[in-house]
Amino acid sequence: MGAALRTKKIVNDGSAAVDEMLDGILAAHPRHLDRVAGSPRAIVARKGPRSGKVGLVIGGGSGHEPTFLGFVGRGLADAAAIGNVFASPPPDPILACTQAASGGAGVLYMYGNYAGDVMNFDMAAEMAAMEDIEVRTVLTTDDVASAPRDRRDKRRGVAGNFFIFKAAGAACDRMLSLDEVEMVARKANDRTFTMGVALAPCSLPQTRRPNFEIGDDEMEIGMGIHGEPGVARGRLESADEIVDAMMDRILDEMGAATGDRVAVLVNGLGSTPLMELYIMNRRARQRLDEVGLQVHATWVGNWCTSLEMTGASITCMHLDVELATMLDHPCDCAMFRVG
Repeated sequence: MGAALRTKKIVNDGSAAVDEMLDGILAAHPRHLDRVAGSPRAIVARKGPRSGKVGLVIGGGSGHEPTFLGFVGRGLADAAAIGNVFASPPPDPILACTQAASGGAGVLYMYGNYAGDVMNFDMAAEMAAMEDIEVRTVLTTDDVASAPRDRRDKRRGVAGNFFIFKAAGAACDRMLSLDEVEMVARKANDRTFTMGVALAPCSLPQTRRPNFEIGDDEMEIGMGIHGEPGVARGRLESADEIVDAMMDRILDEMGAATGDRVAVLVNGLGSTPLMELYIMNRRARQRLDEVGLQVHATWVGNWCTSLEMTGASITCMHLDVELATMLDHPCDCAMFRVG
């Protein structure tokens, strides 16, 4: 019985999967990425850090690719610290990223609001302070399902990282001050809202066992990207019904006025076909059109995954002129480009 529950993966040794993945990514993207010398889990943009620019350091657990490595490059993040699968990076690679990203104007840390990440990035910030590198932190908290509105500071950061990192990276690239970059990052986070749905679990390469159980005819709204419990489990509904449930919550949270602009991300969690993501985007656009919101830009695809989890999320960023400018600002990363 136990053997039947094991999943199939194209790996060698599960415990070596992250480092072998990094070897493969660096081999594929030598124009964009490099390791920080002496720190194999610290990845730096070849054309990112420069004198006088605020450095942007991101990071978190592996298994969410192209988050985080896909957003390291000119015009976006300067460096990323990489943890084990679904686990925070330790302080040392975060500090190595900080040193590599520092151009003398301070460094901004951005990552999802998870206890392990907060602890280790805070430790790295203290270590950086001893080297006279000023560090500020902006946590991403876009997952509207993970805590009530009056406890938004407890919410998780999920696929909205895509927009929030992009805005902050553009602010850095435009040579804004650390104060100004932090303000842009906080506004981007405050105006970004995500809801997810999961249909089937993923499995870690070390265990090859499903990380949660769900019935063949069930779905769970609001499940987190590590399998954290959502807000409702029930029968599998149609695409339009699923999107309506997600958009109802997003639109309520966003509180946008007729004529306002939004950016939309329809994100796959790893195993959901593009066909289904585009069907979801069709309904999301209908809902936005119905309430008179203008869609400034749309991305559909796998941007913040959960290994091979089956499911998807929808993110909307409520734009103003500044945030639209930051989204449109050119960037050149290994797995993401604008302009």
